Amino acid sequence: VLSLAFTGKANCPYYAKAELLADYLQANLPDFRVHKILQHPDKWEQWLHDICEMNGWVHRQSPIIWRELLDRGGKGRLLGGVNDFLEHAQRYYGITSMMLGEETLDIAEENLKAYIETEKEEEEIKSLVKPLQIWITGASSPICYQLIPLLANGEVFGMTTEISIHLFDTDKFKEVLCGIVMEAEDMAFPLLRSISEHTEICEAFVQADIVIVLDDVLLNPEVQSLKNYIREVNEICQVYAPLIERNAKSEVRVISSGKNFVNLKAMLIMTYGPSIKPENVIAVATSWESVAKAMIARKLNMNAAGVKGVIVWGNITSHNYIDLSHAKLYGYDCAIWGPDDFPHPLLNMIYDREWVRSELQSEQSSLSSRVRHCVGMLPAHAVATALRYWYHSSPPGEIVSVGVLTTGQFCVPEGIVFSMPVRFQNGNWEVMTELEINETTKEILGRLAHELIQ
Repeated sequence: VLSLAFTGKANCPYYAKAELLADYLQANLPDFRVHKILQHPDKWEQWLHDICEMNGWVHRQSPIIWRELLDRGGKGRLLGGVNDFLEHAQRYYGITSMMLGEETLDIAEENLKAYIETEKEEEEIKSLVKPLQIWITGASSPICYQLIPLLANGEVFGMTTEISIHLFDTDKFKEVLCGIVMEAEDMAFPLLRSISEHTEICEAFVQADIVIVLDDVLLNPEVQSLKNYIREVNEICQVYAPLIERNAKSEVRVISSGKNFVNLKAMLIMTYGPSIKPENVIAVATSWESVAKAMIARKLNMNAAGVKGVIVWGNITSHNYIDLSHAKLYGYDCAIWGPDDFPHPLLNMIYDREWVRSELQSEQSSLSSRVRHCVGMLPAHAVATALRYWYHSSPPGEIVSVGVLTTGQFCVPEGIVFSMPVRFQNGNWEVMTELEINETTKEILGRLAHELIQ
């Protein structure tokens, strides 16, 4: 099979002449195929330059014609322009074009009209599809850099949902944001309608469907007190919340993530933005879940995907409690056999309770150290996972730890953002109040709530 690619300016008479002959050959020869690519006259020179540079060709006129070598993955071999194609057709098929000059001009004019109409229709169709507007604050953060591909590849919102990403940070990070924008554009994600950088606060959160708050303060107790760091976070949220109320959509969803004060940021967004629905603001705890599952899997020499039901309670990035009382193991190789979906209670398999306490549950645990030293990939994955569950529901039976505004569940005082087990379903979440907790856990939760309120 001979497959030729034809590309030219939409209003080019030489392209029209070659096209008509190619159509005739395709209609009459069973093994002759044509692949046409029209370009707008204004874009032709740049397109020609790029295609020639990519393939190492030298060609300066419209059209450009090349042979697609299908047995070599579609690699192209340059044939040339219209005269080269006419010579090829004469030599191999004994056919040439007798079209007159006026006819080619008429066809070229028709080609340009058809191209403009098709382009207009595509733009109209595209304008009807409203992309999700996603705003990311603190966008110079490594988390943001790792998060963009996860949001744009279709796995979070679905393969038919387009998105527009808006990166926001202070003016001193403008160059960093511009670099991220250029790199994301170069990756040509099919679902990324647009990506832009913003440093003017008045521009923030316009028409936002989702706001991801990544702003962090880097804690250093030797430089200033915890109270001063909290004041910094307070000032940030005091600016953001009213802007979200004013500029974002009424059903906007806000996600708090980062290395510090994620519960506090979520709480302050609700406090300073009273019209933002409390059920639409969450703090992400999935990073802590993931690291705990990975550490347990290494301890038991199994796949981390088989560890389910780990719960993170409390102040996610400070005093929290890793609860294994509902955790189960799937696919664990032990003396008790069962089908693949047979669960083993985790605490029946781990007899080393001191390891659990020191490595997972103490304030200076290895788990805490591992999470805090994550560069960006893990927290980015955590945000993407929370969003995917929020939009498409969490797997049946899956326990997801999320910081949400309390209403008295599990005897935790009302009105604070506290991490607890939830399930996502039909675009909403609900706390899994059916889970039973023992007296020891209740005492721990009471202490964590008191520390968080303080």
